[in-house]
Amino acid sequence: MSADSLTYKRIFLNTFPGAMAAAAAETQMGDGAPPPGALYSFGTPWPELNQGLTYTDTFRCADADAATTLIEFYSTNHKSSAPLPGWIKRIRNGQITVDGEVVTDPDMTLVDGSKLVYHRFPWQEPFAPYLLEVLYEDDDMVALNKPSGLQVLPKGLFQQRTVLAQLQLKDWKMASSCRFKRKDVQSHPVPVHRLGRGTSGLLLCAKTKVAKVRLASYFAEGAINAAKKRDKSEFSEERKISKFYRALVTGILDDDEVVVTQPIGLVHYPGVAEGLYAACSSGKPAMSKVCVLERLAHQNHTLVQVEIHSGRPHQIRIHLAYIGHPLVDDPLYGIGGHPNFVEPESTGTDSSFASDGGYERPLQPVPGDCGYHLHAHWLVLCHPTTNKMVKITAPLPQILQTREERRAAAEQTGG
Repeated sequence: MSADSLTYKRIFLNTFPGAMAAAAAETQMGDGAPPPGALYSFGTPWPELNQGLTYTDTFRCADADAATTLIEFYSTNHKSSAPLPGWIKRIRNGQITVDGEVVTDPDMTLVDGSKLVYHRFPWQEPFAPYLLEVLYEDDDMVALNKPSGLQVLPKGLFQQRTVLAQLQLKDWKMASSCRFKRKDVQSHPVPVHRLGRGTSGLLLCAKTKVAKVRLASYFAEGAINAAKKRDKSEFSEERKISKFYRALVTGILDDDEVVVTQPIGLVHYPGVAEGLYAACSSGKPAMSKVCVLERLAHQNHTLVQVEIHSGRPHQIRIHLAYIGHPLVDDPLYGIGGHPNFVEPESTGTDSSFASDGGYERPLQPVPGDCGYHLHAHWLVLCHPTTNKMVKITAPLPQILQTREERRAAAEQTGG
């Protein structure tokens, strides 16, 4: 492990004593019978609180004749994090340091070049599963079966309860002969693409720097090809990676196959500072091929397979909604591929804030909300070092299985 990874693991185990026993339990779990379709599973239970965060800024004075106070700096430059009263509370709580010294006076005048650090207190993150199943593993990469509800990388409220954190906590063993020959081995695997928090299924992670670069290039190549808007006959040809998802959508699709090429871009959305990805004519090219597997007329649902050529954020959710068939129980995207909400009227005040000084959680749905049924089912890729084609499959949740698949599964289990 690298020094950073060892430090993270040591801090985690020392700060949360219960995690030591959990780490031991993790090893025993890996030695037991693996889940169906998996090599083994691993995971360390989350502590009650995370470790908090620090945000660092360097103050630069744009006008030598104008004085800037501490509260002016934060309420202007980081107004998406908290309203003015929230930043005042944080300063008076002693959560801001200036050049290493705690400052509690919001009206302190800043000096050019000052180092400002905001210390966010530890908080309890929302519930998230922690167990991960390993579907495929070699010296270059590992494929995981990610459960719905678990975020891949730190963002927003989820800074510790992520796939990345579990990858950092696990002791990844590699054959000694390989360890001495390979200089590009990383301390832990890293995800090379993302899945939405509510999306389950196959997640690829790279163990080496070479694998990381090559796998990432496969995904980037797909986005470039989507921009060329190839016709559907060329959809799967000459590609280094092909990804197939299973989804349950509202309504009955008339056509057995639909290719969606609607661009995806950022639109204004209250509560999401950087904007929300949605169907947008000025967005980036995206391409999805939708194939009907089963029409469930009695439920007014359709079970579909989706092959994505590009990998824009929330692409499948947006594209299926765009063609009039949003995912069943998707709280965010409605028909047309736009957010399914009515913007509330402004109250004209910013006095409402949470206990940590930040804004209260938005009442409207946000991208990380779960409830929909979308699963990264299988993929075929060119191995990053051997160049051999590899197929990896993540077992389907029962709700996304066809009648024939459910029947076959019941026969295998003797049901």
